[in-house]
Amino acid sequence: MTTSLSRQLADARRDHTTLDSLPPEMIPADAGAAYAIQHEILAASGARPGGWKIGAKSDSGPIQGAPLPHVDVHADGARLPRNVFKTLGLELEVAFRFKRDFEPATTPYSESEVLAGIGSIGATIEIVSSRYAQWPAVDKLAQLADLQNNGALVVGEFTAYHEEFPFVAPALRFSFDGQDVVEGTPANPAGDPRRLLTWLVNHATLRGIAITPDMVVTTGSYTGMFFPQRAGTASGRIEGLAPVTLTLY
Repeated sequence: MTTSLSRQLADARRDHTTLDSLPPEMIPADAGAAYAIQHEILAASGARPGGWKIGAKSDSGPIQGAPLPHVDVHADGARLPRNVFKTLGLELEVAFRFKRDFEPATTPYSESEVLAGIGSIGATIEIVSSRYAQWPAVDKLAQLADLQNNGALVVGEFTAYHEEFPFVAPALRFSFDGQDVVEGTPANPAGDPRRLLTWLVNHATLRGIAITPDMVVTTGSYTGMFFPQRAGTASGRIEGLAPVTLTLY
């Protein structure tokens, strides 16, 4: 099944265009409808989930997320054309990979199972972009349906997971053409991002979707969002992790 909105969003993503307006009747009725549209977009695009983005607005607030099309997950050093993104924000994040499969299930996985399954961690740069011309003045459920405003993800080299990593407040640097672009004190609004992982595993597996070791799970910005106005190179370094770079041309 493909809804009108999912088809339009899939087409806009493919053609690098935006929707000029969103009639009220096309806004998802609830979060369940928005999540269904996310997977319709991937199906209409012939894409599989290459990763996930998840996040929360506070350290105890509700969690939400979106699958990321595998074609939009790129290795460190990626070069991407600036002009294909109508809106473009950059965020520096911490991501996880699991060392085991979490197969579809009818009962939830426990937090201890999920945390024991973490295999490695790495730094990512997310390109935040929207298929809505009026973004960010767009209904939140419509944004959730639009893969939660994901444009692309650039993934640094991963390193073995260790519990002692300072997830709440790591030392980091994020720059664009050598200029620091971090405003304020770096922090993830979700607090320790590991708290998001159990939600994701159960969000996916209870819907019949496996979470596998090849998937990158990125967990929200530590740096806020930077909006570059020109081509250039973004460089991120989080202490204890390999650096990650993205060039916009």
